[in-house]
Amino acid sequence: MDAVDILIPIAICVVLPVTIVWIVSRVRQNETNRKAEIMLKAIENGQTINPDIFKTSRPKGSIKKDLLDKLNGATITSLMGLAFLLIFLFKVKTFGFDAFLPYAAGAMLAVGIGLFISYFAGKKMLAKEIEAEEKELQENK
Repeated sequence: MDAVDILIPIAICVVLPVTIVWIVSRVRQNETNRKAEIMLKAIENGQTINPDIFKTSRPKGSIKKDLLDKLNGATITSLMGLAFLLIFLFKVKTFGFDAFLPYAAGAMLAVGIGLFISYFAGKKMLAKEIEAEEKELQENK
């Protein structure tokens, strides 16, 4: 086994996630620093300060959109799992990933099936809320 065979999985499984988390945290820290700088300048100039400047507000999606996102994820992961399974069963050349494919297929299918179950259960349980949300949207138009 070469050093390259060891370094590539380490780079993908360790270095890449750590780098992504570090970059995201730096971006958030820079946003907070900029907001704090703006607030300090506003205080120095004697202007009123909006305390909501530090609140991070992501737009909340509707119940229907959340359910459709689950359905989308379920479809994608299930189809990927099925593709991995078919590649394994039909012995398509995969450059040494043959031992990995059944596990990947099983994991993707399990996630996809779980998301399908979550979608259909959520659709059934939240039917009244979805109807009320649609009625509210119709009234606001």
